[in-house]
Amino acid sequence: MKYHNITKDDMLNGDGLRVVLWVAGCSHHCKNCQNPVTWNPDDGLEFTGETKQEIFTELRKSYVSGITFSGGDPLHALNVQEVTRLAKEIRENFPDKTIWIYTGFLWSEIKHLEIMKFADVVVDGKYVEELRDTQLYWRGSSNQRVIDVRKSLETGKVVLHCE
Repeated sequence: MKYHNITKDDMLNGDGLRVVLWVAGCSHHCKNCQNPVTWNPDDGLEFTGETKQEIFTELRKSYVSGITFSGGDPLHALNVQEVTRLAKEIRENFPDKTIWIYTGFLWSEIKHLEIMKFADVVVDGKYVEELRDTQLYWRGSSNQRVIDVRKSLETGKVVLHCE
C-alpha cells in the first residue's frame, strides 16, 4: 500500500484530535476532489513498519481520539486488505481509540467488508460538487453520510453518527 501523508492533531476529519492516514489510490475521481493527487495507487510513499510505528506513537498520546483513514480511498481494491489489517491491529492495541473511514463507496457496497468489524464511523459516498455544503460536519457534500458503523450493523439499517 502507498500513502501520501500522515496528519497529526487533525480536527477536521472526525471528532476530537486525530491522526489521519492519507492513502494512495481512488477510482471514484470525483469532480473537484480536494485530493486528486491521491488518485494514482502507484504514487506516494511505501507504507512500512516505520510508518505504522509513527501512527502508533501518535495513538499512544492520551489526547488523540483515534485514527481516520482517508485519501484516495482506503477501501480501494489495492488498499482494503492492508487497511483492514492495520485497523484490526489498532483496535487490538488501542481499544479506546475510534476508527473513522472516508470512502466514495456507499454503505450498501461496503457493510459486509471485514474492516467494518473494527470501524466506528464511515463517511460514505462520492463527493458531489453540486451538493457541496461547507456547513456540514465531517463531509463535503450533502449526499455523504456520517454513519455509526456498530449501530448500523446491529440494527441492519443505516444509523447516522450524532453531530
